[in-house]
Amino acid sequence: MCDVTIHGAGIFGLSIAFTCLRRGATVRVIDPAGPGAGASGGIVGALAPHVPENWNAKKAFQFESLLMAEQFWKNVEAVSGHASGYARTGRLQPIEDEQAQRLAEQRATSARTLWRGVATWRVVRAEDTAFAPRSATGLLVHDTLSARLHPARACFALAAAVTALGGQIAGEGAETGAIVHATGVAGLEDMSRAFAQPVGCGIKGQAALLDFAAPAAPQLFADALHIVPHANGTTAIGSTSESDYQNAGETDMQLDDLIAKARCAVSDLAGAPVLARWAGLRPRARSRAPMLGPWPDRPGHFVANGGFKIGFGMAPKCADVMADLILDGQDNIPSGFRVEASLPAVVR
Repeated sequence: MCDVTIHGAGIFGLSIAFTCLRRGATVRVIDPAGPGAGASGGIVGALAPHVPENWNAKKAFQFESLLMAEQFWKNVEAVSGHASGYARTGRLQPIEDEQAQRLAEQRATSARTLWRGVATWRVVRAEDTAFAPRSATGLLVHDTLSARLHPARACFALAAAVTALGGQIAGEGAETGAIVHATGVAGLEDMSRAFAQPVGCGIKGQAALLDFAAPAAPQLFADALHIVPHANGTTAIGSTSESDYQNAGETDMQLDDLIAKARCAVSDLAGAPVLARWAGLRPRARSRAPMLGPWPDRPGHFVANGGFKIGFGMAPKCADVMADLILDGQDNIPSGFRVEASLPAVVR
């Protein structure tokens, strides 16, 4: 008998399991495919904030989660004995014209208030950075809130931490206690069938891993691409966002174009060999925010889904509020994150 049964061993399921175990609960995680088998087993790992303006509950939640991340992953690594690849190395973005420079400077001012002095957003000169994207103005935005990790390694470390704390991870098993559905794209499809309305969908992403070492360098965001140097001497680039696709697990010419764009944006990558190509489906909820909380009309069942591109960055805070709800009955979930926010109005 377990206090909590979690379906899904991706980033949300494993993070909730780890957090509940640390609070003294007994936990079973069930996933026939094993830890990190879906979108959570990817290669990019950009933990990047929304811009510091037009503040709302989603941005505030993400901000708190990004601040929690360093201690969260330190705890995971201490318990598991395995590296997650986490480091708060910051991010650089090119400033292409005077209008973009004015906007960046305005955001620097708002960041001083919204980010409460724990991180900065400022304009810097590209010539002062060793690993940087091309910039038409010679200027870059540098934020110190962004972090990186290696998704597949982070899930491996989390799974090891869960078992080290006495949690179970299995391909099948009995449901006991509170039931959490953290099953990604398959879970969104299940919910869409249950409500006879679209609740969310899978968006295909393609990414590549290059043989280029800059382990201490900040990640880059240029030409709509994330370029993320990892601790193991590789650099990831990604990703596409495809609503229309033929094969979710295959890479194609779109990834070739992505690699070419990255090499054009960052001259250091021009000769870097491609080590790996990755493709998979990422779960996007109808609300475009993480979907958390009770499953409507299913007592004792809960949902944690819809991480899409920000799942790893949101995971520490999502796990915290889900553990509050499941173990203590405290509902701290923002209204825009609730399951009902992804249900069509006719269903609510």
